[in-house]
Amino acid sequence: MARSYPLPPSAASLSASLRDLGYSLETAVADLIDNSISAGATDIRIVCDVARKEPALVIADNGHGMTEERLIAAMRHGATHPNAKRASSDLGRFGLGLKTASFSQCRRLTLISARDGQRCGAEWDLNKVEADDDWSISILDRDEIAGLPFADLLGETGTLVIWRDLDRLSEDETGQKRDEIVSDKLVTVERHLALVFHRFLSGEIKGRKKLAISVNGHPVAPFDPFCRKNAATQVLPTETVWVNDAAITMQPYILPHHSRLSPTEYDYYQDRSDFISNQGAYIYRSGRLMAWGDWFRLVPKGEATKLARVQIDFPNGLDEAWTIDIKKSRARPPHAVRERLRQIINKITARSVSVHRGRGQKLFQDAAAPLWERYADHGGIRYALNLQHPLVTSLAGMLPADGGASLELLLKAAAAALPVEMIYSDYSTAPREIRQLDTDEADTLKSLHVLRTLLYGESGGTAQQFLELVRSTRLFEGRQKIVEDYVGGAF
Repeated sequence: MARSYPLPPSAASLSASLRDLGYSLETAVADLIDNSISAGATDIRIVCDVARKEPALVIADNGHGMTEERLIAAMRHGATHPNAKRASSDLGRFGLGLKTASFSQCRRLTLISARDGQRCGAEWDLNKVEADDDWSISILDRDEIAGLPFADLLGETGTLVIWRDLDRLSEDETGQKRDEIVSDKLVTVERHLALVFHRFLSGEIKGRKKLAISVNGHPVAPFDPFCRKNAATQVLPTETVWVNDAAITMQPYILPHHSRLSPTEYDYYQDRSDFISNQGAYIYRSGRLMAWGDWFRLVPKGEATKLARVQIDFPNGLDEAWTIDIKKSRARPPHAVRERLRQIINKITARSVSVHRGRGQKLFQDAAAPLWERYADHGGIRYALNLQHPLVTSLAGMLPADGGASLELLLKAAAAALPVEMIYSDYSTAPREIRQLDTDEADTLKSLHVLRTLLYGESGGTAQQFLELVRSTRLFEGRQKIVEDYVGGAF
């Protein structure tokens, strides 16, 4: 008969393995902020100082704090069973986040907490764990707690997490290079938190006060991936899917064309995201963004869905159905959600395309006689210069017969050589950097006079006709005042 044989894991080996679960600095910090939010914190301060004798990164909150018994339990690996029922506001799951996130960045984790003015503290030191090959922590006394770095950040109630022996933060660099690396990482942390917790930072979470987060004293402002403050953002009807008697809401958005963004908005979004890579579903668990920028292989990313986003909210009671990982950076929707998302994608694709291409369509719609024409026939889609445009016909009429034929050949060759791939690449990555015109006022007036003479001679035509043709050439965009003054004096 088989006999039971205890086989606990090696503390030294397992603790070293747990350091490499794939956390980055920003995802590790976000995991600890989850704990602060679950503890009811409304103010979270992150301070990183690598210039001090013993470099440290701390996260201080004003949550409800812990007793010593509760603090010791929180330092245990697997403090809570992942399938245990949690409060709806609890952002944890596995009971591992505090430890695994911290050990991914440091070798010494200290946790102190205050409740009604009473402080307690404990510490994991991986150097000690490896030396003893034993799972043991140090319980700190009052004097040791008082001597900890940044202990003054802890108020009458709250919790302070201290990372020391930061063996991975500076990537073995020193001096100015170290400072630059750490500074860049902290910028990434701030931007990550601005997105992941944007609904908490903006006060959108029902039943919760607005959250404040700062990084080295700099307030973190919420980053809304749906650009909802812009009136041109399309908010489509919300849909609901039920899984295990729990509601999952799906809210589609169509972002504005870049031309509908103010210069400030454009720079803000362009600096923090890429419309192509960040399209897709945004998965929120109890208001916290878990994963984003993915269509889950339902459709490939591309221009057709470039401006489409779908906000999906699910409660923490469905963690297993969504296969949430330890880092809370991956989520896979259940079958019912995938099927409904597939239907939503089909609906919003046409809207995304119409917004993205709408400005281009005006090229052919605004003018009575557009200079360019678009053909969509059995041969595919092609663009050609309009050989019947008044500017073309006027110029052809001034040339001998063979000259007119040469002009037509030249225009066809120019259309055939249109660098579509290059235009697509440039427009997709930096649409506002494309400027076709670079003329001063004198050049503009000269071009207007040449155009009028070519079309009507020194007299003839009407102001309205001329303005229509001016619009069709796109030569004078952004020069409306100069055009209006010229037309007022010439007709």
